[in-house]
Amino acid sequence: MGNRGFTLIEIMVVITILAILAALVAPKFVGKTDDARIVAAKVQIKNIEGALAFYKLDNAFYPATEQGLEALVNQPTIGQVPKRWRKGGYLSKIPMDPWSHPYAYFSPGSNDDYDLISYGQDGEPGGEGENADIESWNLE
Repeated sequence: MGNRGFTLIEIMVVITILAILAALVAPKFVGKTDDARIVAAKVQIKNIEGALAFYKLDNAFYPATEQGLEALVNQPTIGQVPKRWRKGGYLSKIPMDPWSHPYAYFSPGSNDDYDLISYGQDGEPGGEGENADIESWNLE
């Protein structure tokens, strides 16, 4: 029996083919992660808005800024305390945005009854591209 195996040339050809395939496919996926995070932030904002709508339906007002989104998980004890707060809350927990930053919540808001914002990848107000703010009143 002869020795079986791959020659160095065969291995180099396979590596070259894999590198060419990676060079062709990788650019199609680069940037898609940022797009997916933006879409995820918009979906989370919509979910939080749904919980806020139920909160208002039960209590006739939105949580105040100082109560924050935490009022959707635990009954507030400061500010205007809701008398008809739903047992078990409106969310099981407050999600972080897809970049692991907390959502900014202001009520009353400057654009609506409340403003709910993800500050994007940089976690700072303003910015462009992946650093752009995602705002509840400005969802596409």
